[in-house]
Amino acid sequence: MKKITILILSVSFLISCSGVKKTQSLLSDGNYDAAISRSVESLKTNKASKGKQEYVYLLEEAFAKAKERDLRNVEMMQKEGNPANFEKIYNTYIQINNRQERIRPLLPLPLLQEGRNAIFPFDDYSVQTIKAKDALSKYLYDNSKALMKQNDKMSFRKAFDDLGYLNEINPGYKDIKNLMDEAHFKGTDYVHVYTKNETNMIIPTRLQSDLLDFSTFGLNDKWTVYHSNRVKDVKYDFAMIVNFRNIDISPEQIKEREFVKEKQIADGKKPVLDAQGNPVKDAQGNTVMVDNMKTVRAKIYEFKQFKACQITAKIDYIDFRTNQLIDTFPLSSEYVFEYIYANYNGDRNACDSDYLQYFGRRSVAFPTSEQMVYDSGEDLKAKLKNIITRNKFRR
Repeated sequence: MKKITILILSVSFLISCSGVKKTQSLLSDGNYDAAISRSVESLKTNKASKGKQEYVYLLEEAFAKAKERDLRNVEMMQKEGNPANFEKIYNTYIQINNRQERIRPLLPLPLLQEGRNAIFPFDDYSVQTIKAKDALSKYLYDNSKALMKQNDKMSFRKAFDDLGYLNEINPGYKDIKNLMDEAHFKGTDYVHVYTKNETNMIIPTRLQSDLLDFSTFGLNDKWTVYHSNRVKDVKYDFAMIVNFRNIDISPEQIKEREFVKEKQIADGKKPVLDAQGNPVKDAQGNTVMVDNMKTVRAKIYEFKQFKACQITAKIDYIDFRTNQLIDTFPLSSEYVFEYIYANYNGDRNACDSDYLQYFGRRSVAFPTSEQMVYDSGEDLKAKLKNIITRNKFRR
């Protein structure tokens, strides 16, 4: 037990030494916040123990250097007077405050050899933070409005993202809600989706409705909206046309076949006989019994109803701004109706268990051609969704 205790203490000491060295390395590399994080995590327990003293010193030094660096950077950016620095200045003040709040719950942190507590000069930066936020808010607002005046989709999208960030740091600032709605509407690509029938068959209305019901596709994203029915006052940027090219439907077929199945099955028990024809006994004097196997046979008369439907189409992407074809993608689907029923002469036990379901069935009515076309819809929708997901209008 004593050896185990010594081993545990040795391992703990080595881990502690390794942690201190890693923190020292982070501090030497100028990665002050990482050094602070490691020190804070280590000091959350037994912060006054001798084994944690190195972390107290490291935390004190890393905090002082991080604060000095951040304030120096803020001063330099303020002198530059570049509005693009407003976000960095604001985030730096937030970082300084967050750093103080991480350390505050640990205080006081004693330095045992010096007989004092570690020094962490906390300051109130609320005024500076508010000023930085106000400057950043004005910059984001003005810059977003300037972007929106360019009347370009990408500019509207950039404006929307900037206004969204502004709404996070300064909720309800001026009229940003209205501006965000406008930027999102004008930055969105609207796609009109419709079908064309180039076959010599009538496409079921239900199939066309299902294919164009994009609410079930889940394809609308942040900047792309699909409409199967044109909406007033919406200027459409692109079109997606589902062109039905060909529909092949096979004749109704009933295929017949006749075959024989044989199988050996157990039919009771029989005694095991020795070479002289006498029953074999076990150690307890009981007659040894085995399955009495027999061969059973059945003649199967199978009927298979079959009908198939194949649809071929192509998907055209059209750019309404230039009235040019962007791309074309093939689309095809096949739906097969197959139904089996059978009867037999002989012993049905000769058949495999999964075949028994066909006995006792009767023929059924074949689906209509219209139903066959419609039943291919789910496969068509899945393939259409895959095409749209993998091939965006803007790349």
